[in-house]
Amino acid sequence: MLSVTQRRRFLRILPFGGIWLACSVIFLLIEWITAGGRFPETDTAIVPDARILVFALAAMTVLGLLVGYVELYFLNRRFSRLPFLRKALYKLIVYLLFIHVVVLITFPVAAAMEQNTSVWDPAVWSKLGRYQVSFTHLSTALQLSVAIGLSIVYAQVSELIGHTTLLSYLAGTYHRPIQEERIFLFLDMRSSTTITERLGHARYFDLLRDYYADLSAAIDRYGGEIYQYVGDEVIVSWSRPDGLRNNHCLRCFFDMQRALRQRADRYEAKFGLAPEFKAGLHYGPVTAGEVGVIKKHITYTGDILNATARIQLLCNTYQVDLLVSFVLLEKLPLGEQYSLRHVGTPPLRGRSEPLRLYTVSEELPVSG
Repeated sequence: MLSVTQRRRFLRILPFGGIWLACSVIFLLIEWITAGGRFPETDTAIVPDARILVFALAAMTVLGLLVGYVELYFLNRRFSRLPFLRKALYKLIVYLLFIHVVVLITFPVAAAMEQNTSVWDPAVWSKLGRYQVSFTHLSTALQLSVAIGLSIVYAQVSELIGHTTLLSYLAGTYHRPIQEERIFLFLDMRSSTTITERLGHARYFDLLRDYYADLSAAIDRYGGEIYQYVGDEVIVSWSRPDGLRNNHCLRCFFDMQRALRQRADRYEAKFGLAPEFKAGLHYGPVTAGEVGVIKKHITYTGDILNATARIQLLCNTYQVDLLVSFVLLEKLPLGEQYSLRHVGTPPLRGRSEPLRLYTVSEELPVSG
């Protein structure tokens, strides 16, 4: 069984394999059609039979998955502060150098399969040498550049609007409004107005960028989806099964809290303060669908969003960092890891019925 993080990573890189597979099929079809219903036969090209086609398509799919992994978890972070065009250019150079090495490995294997000989046969390496200085090599490089370019664009769009949102757009999941049950976490930085006045807008923006980056690992680890950034507020959402599984929505909150506390010294050194946050957690039905004409957005509507926002605001009233509705708590498999304290059943503006609210804390393991 894959962990949530592993499954999430696999699902994020899977479209890259699809992009590379689709590009390979399209380029092969173009070559086959332009050559009159057959593959061109030259002394540098490999004429594919069924075995070679399967090998080539499988190799390109695996290469696409590898590019996706490198893109999302290495290069995207390495070049995160660069403008898009410079970032894309640097990535293209890195990928082309890397793929050139991959071609040096895979071409001899395919040539050996074509000639029914060993990969160490001098004829195989002679063909590789001719291929390196041929128009076939140039054509392959251009085809790979297209696949790389599409991968980079997909990664950037995915980063901009969110992986899950992008896939939902492509699949048309929310083209028509649907009803679903979701968990929402509204998280707000404490004393943000005071911090803005103290730092100024430019340095406050730098603080927000670091703050969001430090929170993101926990959100990704526990399968959360960032619904919106609203100033210094983050709205995280889970589908009902994902948020309830192993208390993911609660564990996400405490992991984010730990992440900021562990980096408190770094924030103090850089900004002269360490940010803290308060949060509200609630669960219920929403209507989800695409809205907008000039700019599309997947939006959720329902009483739960207003209620969660008001629950989060009550953290100051009860002087706690986290408030959770009993509606959600009774569905979570809490066990002995958490302790609960009932803080009240306040009326919430806009709701006819009050909500029972609890603050939750982690029980530290007893040593010895």
